[in-house]
Amino acid sequence: MQGKSRETFSSGLAVFFATLGSAVGLGNIWKFPYLTGENGGGAFLLVYFLCILLVGIPVMLCEFYAGRKTRKNAFGAYQQIKPGPVWKHIGTMGVGSAYFIMFFYSCVAGWVYYYLFKALKGDFIGVTLETAKAQFGATVVGPYSPIIWQVIVLIVVCAIVAAGVQKGIEKMTKTLMPVLFLLILICDLRAITLPGASEGLQFLFHVDFSKLTAPVILTALGLAFFKLSLGMGTMTTYASYFTHDNNLFRTAAKVATADTLVSLLAGIAIFPTVFSFGMEPGAGPGLLFMTIPLVFSQMPLGNLLLIAFFFLTSIAATTAMLSLVEVPVAYFVEEKGYTRRSAAILTGIIILAFGVLASLSADKSSLLGHITFGGKGFFDWFDYLSSNIMLPLGGLMIAVLIGYSVSKADIEKEFSNGGTLHQEGIITLFFFVIRYVTPALLIIVFLNSIGIIR
Repeated sequence: MQGKSRETFSSGLAVFFATLGSAVGLGNIWKFPYLTGENGGGAFLLVYFLCILLVGIPVMLCEFYAGRKTRKNAFGAYQQIKPGPVWKHIGTMGVGSAYFIMFFYSCVAGWVYYYLFKALKGDFIGVTLETAKAQFGATVVGPYSPIIWQVIVLIVVCAIVAAGVQKGIEKMTKTLMPVLFLLILICDLRAITLPGASEGLQFLFHVDFSKLTAPVILTALGLAFFKLSLGMGTMTTYASYFTHDNNLFRTAAKVATADTLVSLLAGIAIFPTVFSFGMEPGAGPGLLFMTIPLVFSQMPLGNLLLIAFFFLTSIAATTAMLSLVEVPVAYFVEEKGYTRRSAAILTGIIILAFGVLASLSADKSSLLGHITFGGKGFFDWFDYLSSNIMLPLGGLMIAVLIGYSVSKADIEKEFSNGGTLHQEGIITLFFFVIRYVTPALLIIVFLNSIGIIR
């Protein structure tokens, strides 16, 4: 894969959909809309957008620079930029974060795949709120079905990654991401016509500046960072496959905008339904699995549309996992000499070995749900260690490395595509933000994540 034989994405459109596929995941469906509604609606959105500009996009651009400049995996890229015992651990944390996230994310994706299977069987025809809750509970607790579907998820994802950058990752994301947008819009149109839908829209978009407390602002800051798949090596790895003429600034802006749009559209689909059926808006990921069947049960040809929705939701989960699995696969191929197929198989085996612990501890009623360490089970520990420790620390190190170890001239050369793009003003602003603003905010994110400040 190195040198001239190394694959790249075929076009700017492929770059956009692949990168967007990495950012868009199940968190868009429930976490972003829920946090928006609970923390001031439109006021929270304004703070979130500001955080995207000051943290999200700058760190994404740093990862773009490292990946495309070096044409290497997350480990090799930062080792090349600044050799030494400290900075190579940016890549180490990236690979580790990808694994830890996949341990629990593959479990949740398995639930999505299972719901697609249930929709195909017609299990949601005539569903009520009570039966929807019961089906979700049975899906999470298992114990056998969560593991079976987790295995199926990993087979699908690893098979796509093994197929290569263009024939696997690019083909999947470029074909199916636009259809996901279409299905969410259809869901939106139906949801806003339900009785009581206006209460859901009010919950999501009402501007309430009184809720903008320090903890809420910290929530927006952390969400802006985590929502864009930053600090885990995915954007660095994907950027190593970018074409030489790709406009990095434009790609980052388009991905951040489209990712936020998907989240808001998902919120419009879910929260009018939540209020229409008298559900609790803070139900977490269960919202996806309980409200969507109720939405489509009210529509003509509802089960057919439900099948399509869960198929495409499984695609959203899959595209996010593709980028995560690609991080260790690229590492094994380029640093350890594995073939892509062998690297994908090994990665899948490692994820399953630890991911089973997450599947069996996702609920207190699960087989391993009673086993806790410091009040957290395996599922929660995998989430906490990756999201609260490894990602913000990795993102901080990336920002400091690019901001203080790379000259402005080198940054200008890479972002201007060798002088073909004239973006001197934006580059100067980026260089200032990544040196003085982003690191300070990321330190706050990290300290808040580990509980030192609140």
